[in-house]
Amino acid sequence: MRKAKPKKRVVLPDPVFGDERVTKFVNHLMYDGKKNTAFSIFYGALETVKAKLPNEELTALEIWKKALENVTPQVEVKSRRVGGATFQVPTEIRADRKESISMKNLIGYARKRGGKTMADKLAAEIVDAYNNQGGAFKRKEDMHKMAEANRAFAHFRF
Repeated sequence: MRKAKPKKRVVLPDPVFGDERVTKFVNHLMYDGKKNTAFSIFYGALETVKAKLPNEELTALEIWKKALENVTPQVEVKSRRVGGATFQVPTEIRADRKESISMKNLIGYARKRGGKTMADKLAAEIVDAYNNQGGAFKRKEDMHKMAEANRAFAHFRF
């Protein structure tokens, strides 16, 4: 490659929990640079999660982290053209990409949900992901099934 790799930007920890993953999640959640609105949506969703799961011994942040872990895919399929035919080749995912995919899936399926506010929709999706249900979890399962079905083409890996 001719150009140098771009530098990774430093993500500051969030003001309430002091966690960088929360800030990354909020950055994915944010529209039009409205970070305060995104933070209020996220914190509201965590409060709703804690209200929905009162008998859980974990904190709302730990429930969110477990939900993210439950929707994180391990493998994905990439299209690879070999001799006129296109194969879906299963490949491992880098750690930072895994995190990004899981966050985007959780937010995307929360946005598609029916509900009053975005905080309510996000809270419902987090609770579903924590219980191994919901759209984001189904998406992860589908990715894994697709990779398993195309395991024969793994030798075409880049």
